[in-house]
Amino acid sequence: MWDVDHTLLRGGGVASTAWRAVFTELTGVAWRASPIYNGRTDMDILAEVVATHGVTDCTPERFFPRYVAEVLRTQHLFAEQGSLLPGIRDVLSRLGDDPGVVQTLVTGNVAGVAAAKVAAFELSGSFDAEVGGYGTDDSVRATLVKRSLERAEAKYGERFQPVVVGDTVNDVTAALANGAFAVAVATGATTMADLARAGAHAVLPDLSDVDATTRILAGV
Repeated sequence: MWDVDHTLLRGGGVASTAWRAVFTELTGVAWRASPIYNGRTDMDILAEVVATHGVTDCTPERFFPRYVAEVLRTQHLFAEQGSLLPGIRDVLSRLGDDPGVVQTLVTGNVAGVAAAKVAAFELSGSFDAEVGGYGTDDSVRATLVKRSLERAEAKYGERFQPVVVGDTVNDVTAALANGAFAVAVATGATTMADLARAGAHAVLPDLSDVDATTRILAGV
């Protein structure tokens, strides 16, 4: 279960620019304050943005379809302004060769935005996105892991040992709440020490050591 932002890739601010533009377009209210995005679900973030700006008509049903459309319109900018993080392509390829491993996305992004980000870096084929957990499943990140596991077990008809890879304390706590093996990578804003204190089973500076990373992820 891969987190997207600052775990697989850096998006270069493309999605947050789309978010602000769509919010102002739908509400007519000038953008005043940006929330902390890292490790949170889009449902949770939207609730904060709506409250901060004092609006009542920017519902998830109105906002997210328009937001996804705007991200798709500017999707080419992810690869131009962002970057793939070290080791990612090789790790995904190695794990993809293991028939016992199913890779998916568990991310605070809504599904359409997550898909646009990984597609921009030609990673879509690495994931069974159908069994992922996304930012409109729930406001609470731990529920995304639960939903993903339920979807995977329903689709494949077997039990899985979930492994969550992420860069924030929220990723770690969401994994632990579901009995998942938590692999934390310090490629975001959270230090290795803080990720370890949160209870991660393994903490890595990044995923550039492909052999070591693959052993950790596939050896659970």
